[in-house]
Amino acid sequence: MKFAIITHVSHQLSKDFYYGYAPYIREMNIWLEYIDSVKIVAPLNTYNKSKIEIAYTKSDLTFIKVPAFSLLSLKEIILTFFRLPIIIFQILKVMLWADHIHLRCPGNMGLLGCLVQIFFPSKAKTVKYAGNWDPNSKQPLSYKLQKWIVSNTLLSKNIKVLVYGNWPNQTKNIIPFFTASFSEAEIEDVEKDFKNELKFLFVGSLVEGKQPLYAIRLVEELKNSGRSVSLKIFGEGSLRPDLENYIQTKNLRTYITVCGGVSLDQLKDQYKKSHFSILPSKSEGWPKAVAEAMFFGCIPVATRVSCVPWMLENGKRGILLNDELEKDISMLDEILENRGELQRIASEAMNWSQHYTVEYFEKEIKKLL
Repeated sequence: MKFAIITHVSHQLSKDFYYGYAPYIREMNIWLEYIDSVKIVAPLNTYNKSKIEIAYTKSDLTFIKVPAFSLLSLKEIILTFFRLPIIIFQILKVMLWADHIHLRCPGNMGLLGCLVQIFFPSKAKTVKYAGNWDPNSKQPLSYKLQKWIVSNTLLSKNIKVLVYGNWPNQTKNIIPFFTASFSEAEIEDVEKDFKNELKFLFVGSLVEGKQPLYAIRLVEELKNSGRSVSLKIFGEGSLRPDLENYIQTKNLRTYITVCGGVSLDQLKDQYKKSHFSILPSKSEGWPKAVAEAMFFGCIPVATRVSCVPWMLENGKRGILLNDELEKDISMLDEILENRGELQRIASEAMNWSQHYTVEYFEKEIKKLL
């Protein structure tokens, strides 16, 4: 099978291997196990790869470099005007070549892919919509346009759209889906002791949308109320200097640490040791930090975005934040008093997440191809 990938994910070339954001590459490596040859249309950057980037394992891989583009400034709009014909030509050429077209949405490249795929109604297509599919959520116009195009069965033929969560009143080509990080061999019964210091984690990009400062403030207030707590922050991003400055200024270094980006194996060890994983994100698709934490009985503490309420069964498998500090502290204080309830939540979270293994994910991907 000849497989085409259209994606906005930026890549790097190092020693003849193409690298990209680890969770995305890790997932695509599973797709590519069932593919004969693949062509990828995506931006290619020149900066050195980071700790959170890994390489494709597929040997028969052709990378087609296209310029990144945006509409965030007048200069970018002018540059995009000249870049679009080049990008669209490359997408058309690759779609003509392919037996199966795979689009990664939402994103600028995904939007172009959504438009061009309309002209290939007979070709098999899959769309991985990695963002928030909630029909009632506030989203950029370009995201709404992508959702409308791929949902429209008149415009988008022979297509399966994989979305996070199970939403009502969807067209027949919308398929509730998931992703996975751990295998069946990694399943274990992790028991947590909630008697002593309560260990919190934050795992994610250190950017405004993930609200890492809110996670810090939650733990800070719990400490101020007399609780024995600690927080480790794992991730990289533009907010790291600000977070470290806040921690230093407020003298929080004894119990809050910014650890930077680490490997999945290192995170796995931290999930096992920790009691709670905080993700006060403003928007999500399938938040891996939530599912991964649950896999090892680490209770997720997350905002009510995307499919998170479904993942947590509206609070039965985790703690749903209101994104209002005083209310959330009051709620956490009440829940932390009931160790038996914490044990139950941790157990239910673990049992649910351990259903979504890499092996199960591979079986579902194989069905799509």
